[in-house]
Amino acid sequence: MRAKLVVLLLALPLAALSSAAFAQVSPVGKWRTIDDKTGKVKSVVEITETSNGTLQGKVLQVLDSEKGPNPLCDACKGANHNKPIEGMVIAWGLRHEGGTWDDGKIMDPKNGKVYSAKMTPIDGGKKLEVRGYLGFSLLGRTQTWLRDE
Repeated sequence: MRAKLVVLLLALPLAALSSAAFAQVSPVGKWRTIDDKTGKVKSVVEITETSNGTLQGKVLQVLDSEKGPNPLCDACKGANHNKPIEGMVIAWGLRHEGGTWDDGKIMDPKNGKVYSAKMTPIDGGKKLEVRGYLGFSLLGRTQTWLRDE
């Protein structure tokens, strides 16, 4: 009986650590987006969980734009056309599947196109691989975002 109590007391902190580690590898939080061609920080995007359990990403701040400060999404279609990029939801519908979030969409404000999306935390949750693709995941582009501390 005493041995079981000792095992239980040792297991509780480990269980707490594993849940804390899981929370750290979630995409939820603020991320600095990095231009994959120039290596410059382009914006800060906040990933949040919606009421239906999916993730969405919203641009909090545009840091580097060819269009100057407070750029508008002139390439966007529909309701986002000519709206400010800051405050715009650019990723939505990502569902948790194992160690990744998949089956969502991501919009590139530069060209207004919407792609299928997948997000995978790497490097202990310090980085986020964001893949946008058409059709198959093989046909796309991956950016690595950095957690904004």
